[in-house]
Amino acid sequence: MISHVKFVSIPTSDQDRALKFWTERVGFKVLTDQPFDEKQRWIELRVGSSDTRVVLFAFSGDGPQPGTMFAGAMACDNVEQTYEELRARGVEFVSPPQKQPWGSFATFKDVDGNTFLLSSK
Repeated sequence: MISHVKFVSIPTSDQDRALKFWTERVGFKVLTDQPFDEKQRWIELRVGSSDTRVVLFAFSGDGPQPGTMFAGAMACDNVEQTYEELRARGVEFVSPPQKQPWGSFATFKDVDGNTFLLSSK
């Protein structure tokens, strides 16, 4: 049986710039950074203590392109607190925290213009 999602890819136009953003501003940790082919590296990041990883990948013309909406959500214990921490590190938010009957959320952008939903658990 399937146990979990191993990784999700985030499209990027510049792997070095994306790596700096996701590690220095968001706080993810590098698990793997090695050559993939002659043009790019396989960069795999740990998301907190989760088994799910993030891969920073520069897709060719037929893959996902930078500047899109991430098809999922990143969870945290406290959206408002995480929002303040990430903003202090220079993360750009599209919308501030909002409360809904199902929980709280905010939306932020990475250096490639991809947008991500930050959500309560």
